[in-house]
Amino acid sequence: MATVLSVSGSPSATSRTGRLLRHLDRRLAAQGHEVIALDVRTLPAQALLGADFAHPAVVEAAALFERAEGVVIGTPIYKAAYSGLLKSLLDLLPQYALAGKTVLPLATGGSTAHVLAIDYALRPVLTSMGAAHIVPGWFTLDKDITTDADGRVTVAPASAAALAEVTDRFSTALRGRTARLAAAG
Repeated sequence: MATVLSVSGSPSATSRTGRLLRHLDRRLAAQGHEVIALDVRTLPAQALLGADFAHPAVVEAAALFERAEGVVIGTPIYKAAYSGLLKSLLDLLPQYALAGKTVLPLATGGSTAHVLAIDYALRPVLTSMGAAHIVPGWFTLDKDITTDADGRVTVAPASAAALAEVTDRFSTALRGRTARLAAAG
């Protein structure tokens, strides 16, 4: 199967975005994909804000993007846009870091007023970075993501069904891409 890089652009350690991504990571892993999680907040702030392209953590993050066949990009939506933290990382990656990759954009937020942020804010950036195929993404309301005392994530039924569908569509696209590459030899 494919190698998937699952990127959380949330600055919070207790982020619903991060928890949702790790929840979906388990689904992708159960489908046979190797999933690598990257929480952008763990990268050194000085390297991100100082545009230190040569910092070892930035070089390592770029290598993860290069290695992946598929990328899940998750971000909270702030003021109708993806997070500045995510932007700071994307700005440090090579121009075509997503070339040849299948990408699944996901977003979380407090209001459905921001549901189009995936298509109007995030998708153009992913396209400009050369993504081969951006599957339809999904916006999940914060209130639809809860965490139990034991850390187990629960997603409201309607959102869970939609997320399962977009995740499975992404997985199917990855399987098709992997089969085409194998046939090309």
